Parts: sequence; C-alpha cells; structure tokens
Amino acid sequence: MNISNELYSASQIAIRDCMGTKQNEKILVITDEPLRTLGYSLWKAARDFGNDVLLTEILPRKSNGEEPPAEVAELMKKFDVVFCPTSKSLTHTDARRTASGLGVRIATLPGVTEEIMVRCMNADYNAIAKRTHALCAMMEKTSVIRVTSPAGTDVSMPIKGRTAHASSGLFREKGQSGNLPTGEAYLAPVEHQSHGIVVVDGSFATVGIVETPIRIVVKDGYATEISGGTEAEQLKKLLEPHGKDAYNIAEFGIGTNDRAIITGKIIEDEKVMGTIHIAFGDNKSMGGTVRVASHLDGLVRQPTVWFDEKMIMKNGKFSIEL
Repeated sequence: MNISNELYSASQIAIRDCMGTKQNEKILVITDEPLRTLGYSLWKAARDFGNDVLLTEILPRKSNGEEPPAEVAELMKKFDVVFCPTSKSLTHTDARRTASGLGVRIATLPGVTEEIMVRCMNADYNAIAKRTHALCAMMEKTSVIRVTSPAGTDVSMPIKGRTAHASSGLFREKGQSGNLPTGEAYLAPVEHQSHGIVVVDGSFATVGIVETPIRIVVKDGYATEISGGTEAEQLKKLLEPHGKDAYNIAEFGIGTNDRAIITGKIIEDEKVMGTIHIAFGDNKSMGGTVRVASHLDGLVRQPTVWFDEKMIMKNGKFSIEL
C-alpha cells in the first residue's frame, strides 16, 4: 500500500505529538475498508517509532455511535493508546467510554481523508489547546448559551453545572480522548431545557455540505420540526430509525482550529474557527444522560454567541481575547 510522505508525516505528528506516545507503549489501530489507507499509515508510523502495534479492521458501522464488535471492545482495554480511523464514529460508544475509564488514551478519526489529515495535523496544537481551554473555563461559569445567526438561528441552551470538554489535540494523560484532527470546546446542554430555532447552513454529519439550510425547531430539548430541502429529508431519514432520543439536543461546540475549512466532512467542519455546531442524539460521552446509537452534528455559519450576557463571538469572529 502506497502512503504519501505527507500522510506519513501527519501520522507521526498524531502518534508522537498529540498522543505523547512513549516507545514502550502498546498501540492499537482500529480501521475499516474506507479508511484503510489512513489506518495503515498510523500502523506504519507506530512500527517505525519502535512501538508494539496491532492493526485490526472491522466492518463499517451503520451509524455514528454504533458499537464495534465485542471482541474489539475487549481489545481496546489492553492497549496504552488506541487510534480509530473509521468511516463511522466510535467516539460515542460504550467501548470507547469503557476503555477511556480504564486509562487508555484514545484518538477517534471518523471519516478523515488524507487531505484533512495533512492540512489539520499541521496546525499549531499548542495555540489550539490554549484557545480551547480558555473557552471551556468560560463555559463552566455560564448558565445559558444563546446563539443567533444571519440564516435565522436563535436558540437558548441552559448548561449550568455541565462540564466543558477541551478537544485540544493533546491527549497525553491517562484516559484522555478526542478527535484527531481536532480543535473544539464543547459540552452537553442540560436535557429537556433548550428552546428556539437552529438553522444549519454549513454542513451536517453524514449529509455533507448543506445547499438549502435545514431549519430545526427545538422545544424542551428536542428537535420537534425539521424543514428545508433534500438535505432536511436526508436528516429525517437518518434520525427516524433511532427514536425520540436521536432528536435530543446533545452538544454545543465551538471550533478552535484555524487551519480547518468547511469541506462537508464534519470531522473537520466542526473544528473550523468562526463556526459553532449543535449535535443531536447521544450525549453520554460528554456528561449527559442520553445513550442512543446516533450522534449527528450540524454546523452554523457566522454565529453570534452569548455566554449569559457576555457576547463572545459576533458574526463568526471572536469578540474576546483568547
């Protein structure tokens, strides 16, 4: 299998810099056919660093948040560092949560392309980490987040008491996990309390770039109406099989990666600085109470964001020092 020098270098950065992997640590790479090249690149870089590394390929999951095979979930517990370059996300799975709880450091890379990997892994992750942790500290002192946008978003999400998570790209401590490439500050709004309108005009997980904005009415913490064009119909079909919990307002996040661009791949899009995203479905990974085999993020362009009365972003530009 041919691996480009750029992808190999990005894989080295992921292993050495982002995960802080030591030579005596054991690495597991879980991949599937669509991301096999990326899985092999990580395996090859880990091998060349001198690590004991295992590459295993699973069948593609049907949805983001569907569990990997039980045997693979058991394997995850036995390694120091786990990489998951897979076509559907393993982030919001019990397998990932359990392994993290045992101290395993895990990087999930759902749907990452070579272009995304090369572009975003060469960002300044120390600067991203500083920006991300600053936003998390502010969110944890906030009771309500409000977001408006030129496309029509106007939603309020109570967050009091919720822990904010810094997906900073530096996962060097026991039990830390997050996406690679990355750069976002996020949390789970309090269940049953969000109200308003979310207009997704960037992209939606699995759906891709949104040509006709998707308008979502939110009542008592759930999406109750979804309208728009063909992308809205696609979203309805993705959510419907999973029942009411798939419509739960699961996440509010702010992108902090200045190298990321909107491509239609949510793994990169939700990290774009100057955007926010709101996800629907599973929030158990981020301190919520809803477990469902679906987690879909929608990107809002040019948002204005208030943490309580303080405006921290206006039309997609931070209005505070970070």
